[in-house]
Amino acid sequence: MTVKPMGVGVVGSGLISSIYLQNMIHRFDILEVKGLCSAHPENAKRRADEFGIPARTMEELLADESVDMIVNLTPTPAHEGIIRRALEAGKHVYTEKTLTTSHESAQALRALAAEKGLYLGSAPDTFLGAALQTARRAIDAGAIGEVTSFAFAGNRDNSVLTSFFRFLNLPFGGIAYDYSCYYLTALVSLLGPVARVAAAVRAPYPTHEDIDPRSPTFGQQIDTPNESEISVVLTLESGVSGTGHINGDSVLADQHFFAIYGTKGILYLPDPNGFGGEVRLQPNWRYDREPAPVQVLPCDFGYADNSRGVGPAEMAWSIRAGRPARADSAMACHVLEVIDGIIESDRRGAFVDIASGFERPAPLAVPAEGEESSLR
Repeated sequence: MTVKPMGVGVVGSGLISSIYLQNMIHRFDILEVKGLCSAHPENAKRRADEFGIPARTMEELLADESVDMIVNLTPTPAHEGIIRRALEAGKHVYTEKTLTTSHESAQALRALAAEKGLYLGSAPDTFLGAALQTARRAIDAGAIGEVTSFAFAGNRDNSVLTSFFRFLNLPFGGIAYDYSCYYLTALVSLLGPVARVAAAVRAPYPTHEDIDPRSPTFGQQIDTPNESEISVVLTLESGVSGTGHINGDSVLADQHFFAIYGTKGILYLPDPNGFGGEVRLQPNWRYDREPAPVQVLPCDFGYADNSRGVGPAEMAWSIRAGRPARADSAMACHVLEVIDGIIESDRRGAFVDIASGFERPAPLAVPAEGEESSLR
């Protein structure tokens, strides 16, 4: 199938831009990167030269008729303004997580995109990876029977990460907004929307020592004001409920646990901050028989490695086909409302109802003619 590539302008030249550019340029035929801009032109030039693309200004990208889509890789506080400018210029937009700084502003952008007949999508696109697509197939096929509950936990060490990744200390860089979205996106993509949430939120360490030897504040205390621990109870629209715990005051290498419980078994998922990993099924068994062994489910989907950029590629294929994108802003906006609800629940000491909903995205196909064929 020959389809005209979609011209892409990239905004942002930070750490995450490297893997996005690598994949969008070399992996996805549907995308053609036309240039890169940044609030820091010297960084944009350096990154653009690395990938052999032109460094441009935002104004140039928005005025270029060959640019169909803007891929926004800036920090969250900058998202709303950039997305609005791009939509008003008639460009489709795909943005790194989270969509904006509040679900109200995200809904306003969704309304603007709809008014202009444009697509608005958002990461994390890890739910399109091989592991979560394998899990989706197993759940849909009834491998664990009727889903009865779920539990997840993620642990990392902010005392290190906040020194080397300073955006974590900016507004909306806390564990709820920057990290829980991986677990929440995985959850709702598999099981559907959240109806209400209750949470406890903590920020027990307002400063940390700067351990980055390249930093001018090396060895000094730096402000780390964001939330670093959340514990949540989530009730889904289906009536199923479960729990989650995200701890940024633990150990350096991310630790993860994610289980979905059912009447016929338990599904254990790998780290939702990645694309691959083993999906394990513990089947139920009769009391008078030997315990059923854990099974590693076969995975024949694509995107098991670091596939950031599959979200924009899938959206481009969806635009060309005239169908809804899987990483659509409806699901991203819903996840953002859940995160806002987590913060609000802790403030109020009560459950918070979640008003938004979305249609669970269609599963990917198993690749038939190369990996990208699964996106068509």
